[in-house]
Amino acid sequence: MKLTRYTDYALRVMIHLAMRRDDLASIRQIAAIYGISQNHLMKIVQDLGHAGFVETIRGRNGGLRLARPADQITLGALVRHTEGHCPLVDCAGCLIAPACDLPAIFAEAMEAFLAVLDRYRLADVATRPDALRQLFGIESIGGPAS
Repeated sequence: MKLTRYTDYALRVMIHLAMRRDDLASIRQIAAIYGISQNHLMKIVQDLGHAGFVETIRGRNGGLRLARPADQITLGALVRHTEGHCPLVDCAGCLIAPACDLPAIFAEAMEAFLAVLDRYRLADVATRPDALRQLFGIESIGGPAS
């Protein structure tokens, strides 16, 4: 399975925010670090906000942070949200679709894939916040990711 770029960018945002703990980050800052379009990232952040993954604070000193602790966000829930319920194969119009069991096999494989991601939390990905901060070019803040 190949994840969409949308999911890739959403995971990057979430890892960045997990590393920062409660300190706010900006879309501009995250976009610059990853070399991603601010407009594209804004759509992703809005979606993550509506889904309850990200909290946005408006105003002069506003920014983004995780809506709940990183140890309460599973990678499976995040990927399910960003990928939606799209089957691995599109059998519409296929001659053998009425007699083929491939879609059921792929559905089972997708369930197994997501079950593995459900075992991991965002906090499991951001276990080395100091190393991440160094890669991002950010001074040490707040302590380890939670």
